[in-house]
Amino acid sequence: MKKSDFWFDLPPELIAQTPAEKRDASRLLRLDRDTGATAHYVFQDLPDLLCQGDCLVLNDTRVLPARLLGQRVSGGAVELVLLRDLGGGCWECLSRPGKKTRPGTRLEFGDGALSAEVVDVLDGGNRLVRFEYEGIFLQVLERLGKMPLPPYITRELEDAERYQTVYSRVPGSAAAPTAGLHFTEELLDTLRQKGVVITTITLHVGLGTFRPVKTENIEDHVMHAEYCEISEQAAETISAARTRGGRVIAVGTTSCRTLESRAEEDGTIRPYAGFTNAFIYPGYRFKCIDGLVTNFHLPESTLIMLVSALAGRENVLRAYGEAVEKGYRFFSFGDAMLIL
Repeated sequence: MKKSDFWFDLPPELIAQTPAEKRDASRLLRLDRDTGATAHYVFQDLPDLLCQGDCLVLNDTRVLPARLLGQRVSGGAVELVLLRDLGGGCWECLSRPGKKTRPGTRLEFGDGALSAEVVDVLDGGNRLVRFEYEGIFLQVLERLGKMPLPPYITRELEDAERYQTVYSRVPGSAAAPTAGLHFTEELLDTLRQKGVVITTITLHVGLGTFRPVKTENIEDHVMHAEYCEISEQAAETISAARTRGGRVIAVGTTSCRTLESRAEEDGTIRPYAGFTNAFIYPGYRFKCIDGLVTNFHLPESTLIMLVSALAGRENVLRAYGEAVEKGYRFFSFGDAMLIL
């Protein structure tokens, strides 16, 4: 398939620049993956659309304040976005300006409270950076770093917690699993009271979120590997739901990719800790999930390709067109879609 097969026109004013005033007050488009039929709700209605015994799988990653603004010791500003912890104080980073961050370049952040050296240029142009600091790195990062919002969000975020899910627990992401931003503690309680089973897995969102598809043939695109974990308890919970006949519904493409990359042919999920570079596009046969809660994604992105694999490209593009007509908000702080 061609990248251009996943293009759609989106008026810029529909790109949400700020979160909804209340998380679960966002709009929700329900898409039938078999028929393409659509219906319109508010996210608070989600319990009415799920059944007792269904299993929601959440990604409990927490976004790091991974954007660092500093200076080169030789002079000039520099910006890093931390993507992946490589151990030993080393991180894979996006750097700007790239031509000024060659190996050997020394960097300083926060009046020298955090210093670093560019060690190497990795495949794809990312930098291997070794940091030097006193104390606990995550505490230093909390003090000096900024939330790494996507480039299409041009407004400053007043409350950094609005770019975290209410169930975020494990620090490590360079971007939020945005489908989860719609949930509140009260909504999660309502779902549990209805008999919906809720479990968590982890995928630390990295470069895959930022990297566009540059190849016209989508099969030639290579996803960046991201770290994920499925605990024994989560694997057992998901397997038990499937045995009961309940539907497994991934919250977000990150949860979907984690589950599908580790599922056996019969849908069985095993505990796992490691990396995934799963790229899901039309023609893929889903082994584990039956449904998906997701946001509205960028044209020609790997995310709209995944959604199209689940619900059919024509159905998805038709639903996106309907969402545009009805003024839905798009991307990270936008409205949501439920595919069942």
